[in-house]
Amino acid sequence: MKLASARTINPSDIFIERWRDSGAAERANCQPFLLELCDLIGVARPDPTRNDDRLNLYVFERTVIYPRAYGAVSTGRIDLYKRGCFVLEAKQGCDHPPAAAPSTTRTRRGMAVRGGAHWERTMREACIQAQTYARALPPWEGWPPFLIIVDVGHSIELFADFTLSGTRYGPFPDASSSRILLEDLARPEIRARLAKVWTTPLDLDPERAPDSEVSPLPRLAARQRAKRATALEAGSCQRAL
Repeated sequence: MKLASARTINPSDIFIERWRDSGAAERANCQPFLLELCDLIGVARPDPTRNDDRLNLYVFERTVIYPRAYGAVSTGRIDLYKRGCFVLEAKQGCDHPPAAAPSTTRTRRGMAVRGGAHWERTMREACIQAQTYARALPPWEGWPPFLIIVDVGHSIELFADFTLSGTRYGPFPDASSSRILLEDLARPEIRARLAKVWTTPLDLDPERAPDSEVSPLPRLAARQRAKRATALEAGSCQRAL
């Protein structure tokens, strides 16, 4: 008697199928999506948030305070932050406009219909917002090498600045392949790339030799100095106003 062979279940297929039809509910879907993404790429999940932000190395909803016009300040919350690795900003669009529904039924539109001009503009604005949050981090934390822009259940877009100056964030690895679509997560090399963003982002620097043992500490010190200089300059401008 021949026994039927057990079918191997691919975790990436399960993840893609589970999130493919999600949409238009960023607040509800963001954290579950990112938690399951961490499991998929084999990295630790974020830690619980603590009272002292100096201890919040890897958390959801990291608080930052940044200046506005005329001496005012605003409080922002980074959707997911990992010190020395990335600032992540999440949105969620939808694949098509919601169909007409009875007045008693609520339909969700999300930030925009994916693929359209408004969606692209919103994603660009999300990148600017992520950089604003990175700039608002305390100077001693420096600049993260990556900004990650997520449309939950649809795409993950990477921007890198390996100079750690906060001034040269650009599409990573290039403009044609910086946006990772949900289906791309079936590819092992894509999952491995994301795992490095989460754990050893400087290893992705194309100018760094693969076997280099050069310490990143000089660049870390430089990015801290750059942030301190930015903070001092901002303070001078506010006093001048």
